[in-house]
Amino acid sequence: MSQRRASGDVGRATIRDVAERAGVSVASVSRVLSGNYPVSEDLRRKVMKVVRDLDYVTNAHARSLAGGGTPTVAILINNITGAAFAHVAKGVEGAATLRGWLSLVGTTGDDPERELALVNLMRQQGVAAVVLLGGAYDYDEYQLRMARFARSLDAAGSHLVLVGRPPLEGDVPATTVDYDNEGGAYAMASHLLSAGHRKVLVLPGHSELTTAQGRLRGARRAFEAYGVPFEAGMVRHGAYDYEHGYEAVGQGLRDGLEFTAVLAGTDVVAAGAMQALRAAGLRVPEDVSIVGYDDIPLASQLTPQLTTVHVPYEEMGRVALRAVADRREGGGARRRGADGDHLVLGTHVVVRNSVRPPTQPRKQQ
Repeated sequence: MSQRRASGDVGRATIRDVAERAGVSVASVSRVLSGNYPVSEDLRRKVMKVVRDLDYVTNAHARSLAGGGTPTVAILINNITGAAFAHVAKGVEGAATLRGWLSLVGTTGDDPERELALVNLMRQQGVAAVVLLGGAYDYDEYQLRMARFARSLDAAGSHLVLVGRPPLEGDVPATTVDYDNEGGAYAMASHLLSAGHRKVLVLPGHSELTTAQGRLRGARRAFEAYGVPFEAGMVRHGAYDYEHGYEAVGQGLRDGLEFTAVLAGTDVVAAGAMQALRAAGLRVPEDVSIVGYDDIPLASQLTPQLTTVHVPYEEMGRVALRAVADRREGGGARRRGADGDHLVLGTHVVVRNSVRPPTQPRKQQ
């Protein structure tokens, strides 16, 4: 055993100290901390216990988190031009500025491998927190690797914050700031159904994204509650962008789909869908009603103004940063973060001018 560490010396522990105390090789410790390699649960527990006991951090940047310096929060976002989560980033950055923290932004390009790589890079750089924005990918391997990174961040005195996505399963030190995604979709679908719509084209997003899965579940529940059959053929998956809204509605009309309303997964998708309807000579909402999700500024700028689901994105960002700051100021950076660290904000429907009762189901003539 390392006598320097055992005697209470305040010098910085090394990876060799961790390996010696745990009775394993330096390579094994490295694999556990990197999160890039599969290791046994027994090995992970043994190494992580020593990491906590020795107060080991992976580099000098991470050591500065415990001893001073300006904390930095890394904001990882799919697309920096996406309006919805740009508002989350604004909330994080604003709350960080008030505390004198620095913020940096990285983009993942809708690539789960790049997202994982950026989380690992930020861990190595010793940021105070990594804030991940947007839906998660519903892959087992992705979830397992993200959980390993969360533990590595925790061991380095940092913290993982998930915003707008479900919490990781199991004993994972991460904070989740979510919103009632499924409930918002349920309320929006119910709004269409209560107006008399029964043939609804649903554009929930990519099928592997948890955000899209939640919105689709909410819509299905509303149809079940109203006793209306939900037709799988009326669901078109795709990206949360203008092009998908335009192409999905245009292709639906060309395929002869009959629908009186479009339930779009985002306001941007709704804008594309609206333009496709106009290109086909159809009026909104006289011929086809349309609704969105997010309530970004675009929703009130469209003609007609878009009925949509309001999500408190900027507030989610502020809450995420406060959660990190509270943990640091309370000395809780190494406590398990899953105990109650799942915050859910409410959503609600904003009624504007894009919905009216249906006439006849519309299809391409």
